[in-house]
Amino acid sequence: MTTSAVLRPWRGADAAALRAASADPELARQLGGARFDDDRSAEGFIATRYRHDEHARNWAVVDAGTVVGAVGVTAIEYGHGTAWVSYWLTAAARGRGLATRALVTASEDAFALGLHRLELGHRTNNPASCAVATRAGFRAEGVEREKLRYGDERFDVETHARLASDPTPDVVGLRSVGSDG
Repeated sequence: MTTSAVLRPWRGADAAALRAASADPELARQLGGARFDDDRSAEGFIATRYRHDEHARNWAVVDAGTVVGAVGVTAIEYGHGTAWVSYWLTAAARGRGLATRALVTASEDAFALGLHRLELGHRTNNPASCAVATRAGFRAEGVEREKLRYGDERFDVETHARLASDPTPDVVGLRSVGSDG
């Protein structure tokens, strides 16, 4: 198990790491097709899309001082106590349990805000993402047919949810640092 990994809010100084991650076509999809031609454009993305406040809790997954991924709780809706969760890791960081541990930590942080239901979705052709969600305590709820489009191709999405009242998964989360709210 990786012990040096932590979650922390994104910083403008993470722009180069975000640009490098976005070079992977799979991760480019996760970033909504955002283009990072230079560090300034990546800094702008971090400032606007990877906010860390009462409306969005975006975390950088940092291992041994290097940003290797992201986990976010967004579309926070306090009236109903719901939010949308997403995550990604660079290829070099996969297969070590970091995504599951990051997802557990971000979920516990969201529940501490008073949220009750967290939702996520993954392409049905991405069994690794399904395994992360399941290990982090998210139960499968159904398939949304052809929900996502990448280029000319459509993908079915399996949705998962975790409730604050669900059992806590037997997973050691990551330590979170540098969060001020």
